[in-house]
Amino acid sequence: MSWIREGELSLLERLTANVLKAGPMPKHVAFIMDGNRRYAQKRHVERQEGHTQGFDKLAETLRWCLNLGIHEVTVYAFSIENFKRSKEEVGGLMELAKEKFLRLLDEQCFLNVCFAYTSRHEIANAVKEMAWGVEQGLIKSSDVSEALLNECLYTSSSPNPDLLIRTSGEVRLSDFLLWQTSHSCIVFQSILWPEYSFWNLCEAILQYQQNHHAIQKAREVHREGQAVQQLESDHSCVAELLQHRGNGKPVDPQCRQTALQSYAASREERVQRFIGALQQKRDTFFDHLLSPTAVA
Repeated sequence: MSWIREGELSLLERLTANVLKAGPMPKHVAFIMDGNRRYAQKRHVERQEGHTQGFDKLAETLRWCLNLGIHEVTVYAFSIENFKRSKEEVGGLMELAKEKFLRLLDEQCFLNVCFAYTSRHEIANAVKEMAWGVEQGLIKSSDVSEALLNECLYTSSSPNPDLLIRTSGEVRLSDFLLWQTSHSCIVFQSILWPEYSFWNLCEAILQYQQNHHAIQKAREVHREGQAVQQLESDHSCVAELLQHRGNGKPVDPQCRQTALQSYAASREERVQRFIGALQQKRDTFFDHLLSPTAVA
């Protein structure tokens, strides 16, 4: 039996889901699943039991998301900072994660798991990847942009989250998806993660719906700003090229426009070639990491 689909929504939950779906719904929701250890302390059980309850709650939450039409979920399962915990707790959590995530592989859902992750490390790595592209001659330094950095992030194949939820009462992002959530609805809830309920999720979605117009407007303004910045950058590069070719002589507007279109097309071609090379570089890295010789 499917782990996620075990148990159906109650009649009241189904009615509530239908009412919510009449409004704008988040397509991608991210969770900082915080509070497992405090839950264990509250219930006077071992920390490992708290983590087990947390993973089971994830499966239940994914079922709610599917019923609500939310088909992509990203969770903060383990940060780099968490490795500072006791060796026993880290080891137990790793074994538990392996068991639970292997089970989730059989489910019909799109789940992104951020494991041994921090956003600052991700952004710094994206900058290094672009620097590598310039060094390899795949792109020019003038091709480096906010949009290109976004393509170099680990999450480049997914849309940015519409809604980010953190449980346990903490009101900070703890270095989670800092870049990706700049135009997301962020909801902090006091409930401990293993105690999370369908109604807590509905409350967060209602907050998203109340702020939907402002969020969409902010995203639109940001996209327009990016387009303007790119156009200004292209104009600057073309002006420099034409000035060099014409020895400072005035350039016909039609010639300038043709040169601008040609430059934009060549820039896009360079960027796509770089992204393809970057993906191949990453695939090679992971193939080596998973090879028997690397494991040995």
